[in-house]
Amino acid sequence: MKNKITVEKTTLHPRNINRFSYDFKKLIDSSPELEAFVFTNEHEIESIDFSNPNAVKALNKALLISDYDIINWDIPNNYLCPPIPGRADYIHYLADLLGESNNGIIPEGENIIGLDIGIGANCIYPIIGFSAYNWSFVGTDIDENAIQNCKKIISENPKLIDFISLQLQTEPRYIFKNIILPEDKFAFTICNPPFHSSQDEATKATIRKLNNLENTRTTKPILNFGGQNAELWCEGGEFAFITQMIYESVKYPLQCFWFTTLVSKKDNLKSLYKTLNKVGAVAIKTIEMAQGQKTSRIVAWTFLSEKQQKDWKFNID
Repeated sequence: MKNKITVEKTTLHPRNINRFSYDFKKLIDSSPELEAFVFTNEHEIESIDFSNPNAVKALNKALLISDYDIINWDIPNNYLCPPIPGRADYIHYLADLLGESNNGIIPEGENIIGLDIGIGANCIYPIIGFSAYNWSFVGTDIDENAIQNCKKIISENPKLIDFISLQLQTEPRYIFKNIILPEDKFAFTICNPPFHSSQDEATKATIRKLNNLENTRTTKPILNFGGQNAELWCEGGEFAFITQMIYESVKYPLQCFWFTTLVSKKDNLKSLYKTLNKVGAVAIKTIEMAQGQKTSRIVAWTFLSEKQQKDWKFNID
């Protein structure tokens, strides 16, 4: 038997469970259907074909069962199947950000409530946030089918029922309107915004992504990465979406400590900072993240004054 080669992914957050190579034996024990997709590559390392959506979904399911204590998880065909290690990094860096605002102590428990903008059909951020820190979440989306699938995931994992609630955004041109109500108080918002500005742009990017993958075994590139229109693109792309989010966030200055979003395109940062300063954000933070060769970042802002930040009660039991 060959010795197992364990590689540490040093770019991932130190608390990320998936910082080391996947233990495929453990994962297959948790979810036997993964076994059909595992092979040994030319480097004598076990892997899967990351261009195969069924393989990626099987890996995600196994990771959630093995590492996040989920009983069952699935998504419909053609919906976004996000890489779990990268999503976990966002959660852990958010936890650090909240800790900086809480005397260095990461606040945990059900009274820490996050708002997931664009939860998708996968419910990944709330699952990881609950598993790692026992946080509660409100998940929103403009896609009713996505919301229904999240309901199914929650119902099949009863421990999530009291911690994750869902809300359909019935007016797609808005982000926070109809969602943040006068009585709401969120510790943070979290968002992976649609990146592309058109369906054509999204399709071309998918083809490029597949062509860059090692071990690609497919001849149908357009079909291999999931994602509904609302998940992948919107008019104006990432920049327009986040700009809209910033302008709307002004209306809820005392109801959320940290508004946050992923920003994939570094070139967008300068204009986004300009808009944040224009609307009077009191503090703006940028948190760099890297998964393998991909670099991204979280941009966070708050309208709370220094005194209001100190007086903010995280209501930890």
